[in-house]
Amino acid sequence: MPVLPLSGNLENLEAMDFDFVVVGAGIAGASAAYELAAANSVLLLEQEHQPGYHTTGRSAALYAEIYGNQTVRALTTGGKEFYLRPPAGFTEHPLLKPRGLLFIGREDQRPSLDNMLAEVSGLRSNIRRIDAQTLGEHVPVLRAGYAEAAVYDPDAMDIDVHALHQGYLRGLKARGGQLLLNAPVRALDRRGGLWQIETPLGQFRARVVVNAAGAWADEVAALVQARPISLVPKRRTAILFQPPAGMRIETWPTVIDADEEFYFRPDAGKIMASPADETPMPPCDVQPEEIDIAILVDRLERVIDMPIPRIRRSARSGIASG
Repeated sequence: MPVLPLSGNLENLEAMDFDFVVVGAGIAGASAAYELAAANSVLLLEQEHQPGYHTTGRSAALYAEIYGNQTVRALTTGGKEFYLRPPAGFTEHPLLKPRGLLFIGREDQRPSLDNMLAEVSGLRSNIRRIDAQTLGEHVPVLRAGYAEAAVYDPDAMDIDVHALHQGYLRGLKARGGQLLLNAPVRALDRRGGLWQIETPLGQFRARVVVNAAGAWADEVAALVQARPISLVPKRRTAILFQPPAGMRIETWPTVIDADEEFYFRPDAGKIMASPADETPMPPCDVQPEEIDIAILVDRLERVIDMPIPRIRRSARSGIASG
């Protein structure tokens, strides 16, 4: 089977029948297509001009085994071996880099910290509570008296999202899979035991269609009158700003509020922060709202004792959550 270049040249797409067609080339679709291509013919369809344009391309990914509910934590731990030791040729760069994670809490947030520590204490012996003084040693700009304590995970790591995503796409190509860009699914129909998939760039057939369209997943499902599973696209704000000249931030851990009202972390020499907002909205190419940026700056000024300069960049990412 010919391999389609990432630019998506239809003239090279000779095979129109596939075992699997995967809709959506974000991290979910790319990884599914990669795994399926080990023993099947696979076409990966992406509606945008580049894969991972929305949530995947704007992810502030952190590998943290203490984050989320029990199911999320189990999935995170289950993927650790792949992140640390990916298949040969998957990537030229480490997928994980040391970072550390602090969940910080005020005195009134002590129950949240207690509950978290109780839930994750059996995971590793180095996950521990630290006091306000030790907290300041990790993040010296925290305002004195703001945080009473924190739960610290020294083994949390940054994920190189670009390397991970590109590894899946390169692996898909190496396994004979194909990627077609600018190809939103316009119609789906089941005939003769095969799915008929219509896109602006052509029609394709497949035994199985995998719906990995993220925020657009319910819209794709509606093409075949499938029961929606109530995925709700949500907007989340992030800002990026420069720390004061001479301030060393590269060793700071990621800092998350105990009740997830904000987080901040170093990012390529700057500080990236979010109010952890989740605003339901229709799936689209999301843009920032000034009010959410203002809310974040207000929260940060209560937490950190440093000036927040003019925002260099802000972004939104639409995420699909149950």
